[in-house]
Amino acid sequence: MKLGGANSERMAPPARELSTAFAKEIAPDASIEGIRFVFDQLAGLLNRKLPSVGALHEALPVQTDGRRISVDVTVPAGTGPFPVLVYFHGGAWVAGNPASHRKLTHRFAEGGCVVVSADYRLAPEHPFPAGFDDCLAAVAWAMRHAHEFGGDPARIAVAGDSAGANLAAAVAIELAQRRRGPKLAAAVLIYGVFDFAEVGGPMFARALREAYLGRNAKLSLLEDPRVSPIHGARWLPPTLLIVGGQDPLLDDSRALQQRLEANGMRHELLIASGMPHGFMQMEFFGDARRCIERTQRFLATELARSRRSDLRGFGLRIARAVGRVFG
Repeated sequence: MKLGGANSERMAPPARELSTAFAKEIAPDASIEGIRFVFDQLAGLLNRKLPSVGALHEALPVQTDGRRISVDVTVPAGTGPFPVLVYFHGGAWVAGNPASHRKLTHRFAEGGCVVVSADYRLAPEHPFPAGFDDCLAAVAWAMRHAHEFGGDPARIAVAGDSAGANLAAAVAIELAQRRRGPKLAAAVLIYGVFDFAEVGGPMFARALREAYLGRNAKLSLLEDPRVSPIHGARWLPPTLLIVGGQDPLLDDSRALQQRLEANGMRHELLIASGMPHGFMQMEFFGDARRCIERTQRFLATELARSRRSDLRGFGLRIARAVGRVFG
């Protein structure tokens, strides 16, 4: 599915400046310091006039395996129980935090989800699998604590943009392969990196790959689904892929879509014609709001479907128990 048209191709000067700034994330000459500077500068510009929500709880501690991370929890207005969305911010694995994506996560809360936004550890100070492990811990925390904020842990999804989309897909795959633990109802993957072996060329900074994986990473790691989720596509839950038509990572989303199609997995690929990397945070683009609204509808549908499935499963368990007693 495609959005936009001729008008989407034309950018006003501020839009061009912002899209150029976001493109520096994945430019061949990107530096860690430069990316962090860009994120710090953009955070204030992109998070003005936050949507109205019920409550925001910042920096809630998540203690696990001797390390401590935190999450922000955004609660919708109204009365729960609400479905739960665990969100992983972008930033090329080296920058960003829940505050840098606050307006976007507020939009998802505005759409009716309790949003748990993970402040995972960043590379290169904490290379893989630190950030991945933290994101797993954030989902586990959401399962245990979402009810305290009106959330329903029986209806839980993951989402992320850019590096966060890579982490969201990797976490979904990992959890699907475990016999016990959280089971996710859906994934929203926004202009993500899904195959590390294919992003080492001129449109992707080698420095970022080395920062996240380490300079001495084994080549076999590039085929690990925790790093390159395309190799575990058959384990993904129902998935919404979103990417701009002018995003250097467009081919990554298309490649993952083809894997999902080949494996018969329920999915949708939404391409916003003319849109650059990072456009979902640029609400002066009409396509940003349209993609946000499409995401809200997708989550509402899939999480409602998950709830119905849980209720059917519960009914079957009750019926079997009654049969054992009276049969």
